[in-house]
Amino acid sequence: MNYALAIHGGAGTISKQHITPDKEKEYLAVLKEAVLFGASILKSGGSSLDVVEKTVIFLEDIPLFNAGKGSVFTHHGHHEMDASIMCGQTMQAGAVAAVRNVKNPVMLSRKVMDESGFVLLVGRGAEDFAHHCALDFREDEYFFTQYRYAQWQMLKNSEVAEVDHFDNNKYGTVGAVALDNNGNLAAATSTGGLTNKKFGRVGDTSVIGAGTYANNNTCAISCTGYGEYFIRNVVAHDVSALMEYKNMTLADATDVVVHHKLKKAGGEGGLIAIDRQGNICMPFNTQGMYRGCANAKSENIQVAIY
Repeated sequence: MNYALAIHGGAGTISKQHITPDKEKEYLAVLKEAVLFGASILKSGGSSLDVVEKTVIFLEDIPLFNAGKGSVFTHHGHHEMDASIMCGQTMQAGAVAAVRNVKNPVMLSRKVMDESGFVLLVGRGAEDFAHHCALDFREDEYFFTQYRYAQWQMLKNSEVAEVDHFDNNKYGTVGAVALDNNGNLAAATSTGGLTNKKFGRVGDTSVIGAGTYANNNTCAISCTGYGEYFIRNVVAHDVSALMEYKNMTLADATDVVVHHKLKKAGGEGGLIAIDRQGNICMPFNTQGMYRGCANAKSENIQVAIY
């Protein structure tokens, strides 16, 4: 067995002074639970594609993160969510953007990949397809959290679209990458976007090659950060390209992209990555990133924030 799994719950200016000890313990406990959940499926022979989907669904259902149930409010007081998934074995991918009331957007992304014949569906059309697939929908109240509502109240009369934490600038995307026992890689990502976003803004999460990418020849990547920079720099694919065309290791490629190219461009955030040998990298150029990982070589579950 040579399975490996990594997850993230957002990166940003995350400092101990802004997180109570109890809240820190809560985040770490949830991250560990998510890693254990995904790793148990891999250990029992599950596919990397199923694992990244199910693990991101797990994270979408937790209101601590800006994805699914805990998504932020748009300028008009709605929740518009983006998600994507990619299979490293087939290079097939599915993504959705600006969907409302879909309980688990990453599940819809998987349906887009498997059943639509397309890669990216947006807005009302994506929701129609979700109904066609008989996926679960929820009323607005399901996605409501007092914390997200308070953030929106602070910004709704302004022209500002903010990352999801007004007191500690966290980019609240969630994601998972995995290598299964058959040597197949996969990646999935999901987000609620920016608080007070307007005009149907879409970030990198649903852009294959920017926020999500998987290729059995190189690596699987899921990103978190200020999406516009990740789109402009095609961050997820850039890591893969450096490995494929310059024969870089995963560690060197992710270091170049996150700490040099992205940072030089003004982009903040991070990513999780696994290569075909099961090596894991989780670099970020911010103060912290909610993250965790596990692999077949070690029984230890690693979770961290700073």
